[in-house]
Parts: sequence; C-alpha cells; structure tokens
Amino acid sequence: MIAQEAQYRDWMLAALAGDAAKYRMLLAALTRHLRSYFARRLSDSGGAAEDAVQETLIAIHARRATYDPSLPFTAWVYGIARYKLIDEYRRAKRRATVPLDEAIDLFGRDEAEAATARRDVSKLLARLPEAKRRLVEQIKLDGTSVAEAAAESGLSESAVKVNVHRAIRSLTRSVQAPSIHDGDSDADR
Repeated sequence: MIAQEAQYRDWMLAALAGDAAKYRMLLAALTRHLRSYFARRLSDSGGAAEDAVQETLIAIHARRATYDPSLPFTAWVYGIARYKLIDEYRRAKRRATVPLDEAIDLFGRDEAEAATARRDVSKLLARLPEAKRRLVEQIKLDGTSVAEAAAESGLSESAVKVNVHRAIRSLTRSVQAPSIHDGDSDADR
C-alpha cells in the first residue's frame, strides 16, 4: 500500500508538472479503486456507483491544484470521494442499508480511514526532531528491534529506548487538551 501511495503521488506530481501520460495512468488506477469504493457503499441500481466514480474523477481534476504534496495523496482522493458519496446519498434521499451478513465487507478494510490515519501520524511525527522521529518510525511503525535501531543510529540500546519513550511522551502531551498541562514544566514531573 505504501508503494502504491508513492506511485500515485509521483504520478500526481508529474501530472501537475504537465505530464499528460502520467495523468492518464493516475486516473485509470484511481478509477479501479473508486469503483470498488463506491460499489461497496452504493447499490448499483441506475448506475449510481459509476456516476459517483465519474463525479469524483471530475472533482479530482477540478481540484488537482489544491493537492498538498506533503500529505498522503490517497487521503486527499478519499476525502473527495467521501463528499461525493454523501452527495449521492442526499441526491437519492436514502440511507445506506446493507444486510447484516454483508456489513463486514463494508467495514473490514476502509482505505479512506487508513489513508487518513497515515496522514495524521505523519503530521504528528513531523513535530519531532529528525533523529527522534526516525527512531519512533523504525521501532513503533516499521517493527525494527531496539538493537537494530541502536546499531543503525550509533546510540546505545538504552539511549534508543529513552529517546523513543520521550518522543512518545512529547507527542502524547502535544495532543492532550492544553488545560491539562498549563503551567507544568518538565521539572514538575
């Protein structure tokens, strides 16, 4: 999935720079994903899913200049798709209903939520200094062992553990309500 994200991002950046061939490749790949996304969420009576795919592709085209390359591309695409899905529900004045036996298919693998989560984690990790961010990514996200991270960074295993712990604690504090820590300092803890 990460490789696919990188490929889509590269195609989008090339398209924004004027590469029509890469743009066609991007739209073709997105069409497959969007068909799957809408097919799981819309009953296809009257071609609602295909209409939603086409409207999403048009919206992507119209809003392509708003894409921020520092953020995950698929999160941006699925954000647009989600709005088109809501528009379709409103247009049809219906609620999505699915037999309970099929509900797991809708929620089993939601790529939009995964893309949004990746974007949020990226934003959060960007608050950390480079060295600490790299250690957190290696150990907490990539599954690298402490020993491997220590060998790569040139730090002792204890220093790696301490740096990761402090980075996580710092991130935790940064997302908590400001009133919890107002006036606190590291010396108070």
